[in-house]
Amino acid sequence: MPALMSCRSEFGPVQPLKGVRITGSHHMTIPTAALIETLTALGAEVRWCSSNAFSTQDQAAAAVTRDSAAVFAWKGETCQEYWWCTERALDWGPGSGPDLIVDDGGDAILLIHEGIKAEEAYESTGHLPDPASFDDPELQIVLTIIRDGMETDPKRYHKMKERLIGVSEGNATAVERLYRMQANGSLLFPTINVNDSVIKTKFQHLCGCRPSGPDGRMTATDVEIAGKVAVVCGYGDVGKDRAAALREAGACVIVTEIDPICALQASMEGLMVLTLEDVVSEADIFVVTAGGSKGITVDHMRKMKNNAIVCNIGPSDNAIDMPGLETFPGVKRITFNLQTDRWIFPDTQSGVIILAEGRLVNMSRTTGHPSPLTSSCSFANQVMAQLELWMERETGKYEKKVYVLPKHLDEKVAALHLGELGAKLTKLSKEHAD
Repeated sequence: MPALMSCRSEFGPVQPLKGVRITGSHHMTIPTAALIETLTALGAEVRWCSSNAFSTQDQAAAAVTRDSAAVFAWKGETCQEYWWCTERALDWGPGSGPDLIVDDGGDAILLIHEGIKAEEAYESTGHLPDPASFDDPELQIVLTIIRDGMETDPKRYHKMKERLIGVSEGNATAVERLYRMQANGSLLFPTINVNDSVIKTKFQHLCGCRPSGPDGRMTATDVEIAGKVAVVCGYGDVGKDRAAALREAGACVIVTEIDPICALQASMEGLMVLTLEDVVSEADIFVVTAGGSKGITVDHMRKMKNNAIVCNIGPSDNAIDMPGLETFPGVKRITFNLQTDRWIFPDTQSGVIILAEGRLVNMSRTTGHPSPLTSSCSFANQVMAQLELWMERETGKYEKKVYVLPKHLDEKVAALHLGELGAKLTKLSKEHAD
């Protein structure tokens, strides 16, 4: 994590975040521990929760709790526990909240916005939110937390909003949601979009696909994948890497895509581009790599081959219709490995294998962020964004809008890596630069 180490060396002595309260909602992994320790090394006080119920590495959470920050996260949280953790990470004591938020998925942001809406409704109507009036079970949990808090402080989330300077957001789906909120005027605070920074997108693609074994030869897993038909749903940066890795392991890869440019890219690289309906009953492996709700529905799963494997590596946790699967009449669930479940349909007695309960499989069933260099870029972006929001808090530079990381900070993150990599940057003379 060379950029984070360079941040500590450069900014640590001046303590630019001294006394700043930062709430983090981000996968609580070992690389994230390095991010938290960097923020505290710059003077911040930190409270943290995971942005995924399964992604926490407990040893990382324990170490950070011991040494650096308050952490509310453990691997295998229930949905109720997950939102309790998010609420606790935002709670800095009576009538108080964070100055800044590091977010990856938008859940901390969502809780504050829903809290504000509920408090405004209560002020105008006198009615507390009614969780039972909503069909979404997760939203019911969120509104229950908000309702219970309002009974002791009906202005709790308004007080949080008044203190909050801004947010840095690193998740693609959450960023899209924030742009929509900006467009309809509901965004409550400035946000820096670090997901679309140049340095992150370049390194995410560069580090996404590596030779299978340490010497480039096939591994046992590759042998099992060879000859299988794998469907990659979405051909953005993440999808390209997954398709390349699966093809390298010997799979026949088919892409589904909604974007004509991405579809053309896939076709030009020799991949078949079809609809999910074309291949749903033929494929062995389905990998969702794009955001959006219920990209694979329960009806799709009913049509799949027996023991087809379904997983999600996209930016959001709801790309597979797990509520529809879990509530399907007579469906039977058999858990035969950690976060590996076979769901059997009663009419056909055939089943699909779901990894990580449909949540992000790379964060849930492996050791988290795959590339230290990618994480170093991404997390240094978060640090730069937090510093930028804090240092510019009184200048009016950032309104209640979504901003990309300024170009000079993108370049700064790249430059922070160069010394560790043994690279020397050529400097232009004034004449040459002019």
